Amino acid sequence: MAALRSVLEVGPLGLGGEVKATSLELLDLASAEPLSGPAAAGIWTALFPSLAGGEFLVFDFFSHLQRVREFCLTKKISFREDAARCLVIPQPLREQAVPLLERFMEETFGARAGAAARTSDAALEEELSRRGLDAYQAAYKRYTFCAVCELGKGWVTLLSETLWTTEIVRRLRKPAEQLQVEVRRIS
Repeated sequence: MAALRSVLEVGPLGLGGEVKATSLELLDLASAEPLSGPAAAGIWTALFPSLAGGEFLVFDFFSHLQRVREFCLTKKISFREDAARCLVIPQPLREQAVPLLERFMEETFGARAGAAARTSDAALEEELSRRGLDAYQAAYKRYTFCAVCELGKGWVTLLSETLWTTEIVRRLRKPAEQLQVEVRRIS
């Protein structure tokens, strides 16, 4: 096995109240700084489907919509806009997701996975338009997970009623190791 280059730290995150959250932080092993750029985009692209466990996955964008829309049109990436200020990208192919995540790495966006992600969630998408990713707090229990993505800062905050830290680590370990990323459970 090749030498590890990065580490993904996974641990519980206290957001208060009854919100169940987990922090995922992708770091460069040598510098301990957040990993970003093309390498990070490739890693996150591989990890999201594994995290979803074969369930349907969508990405939610609620800012800079014109740039996201133009990018998707240019790259022939399917999207829908059922709410005023929310653009949803359903189940992008890997070859579409890598440039998408790389291009919008510095933006805050969301991800949802689960059976409920297959169809439009008008109430949530309207709330995303109004409140941004805070809207996930009232909706995440309907999904396998909802995620707040700050990939340029190296992290994802995962909201899930069903995925415990140990299950997240289990789902991510094998695909991460194939990418020379060590997965560490932290407390």
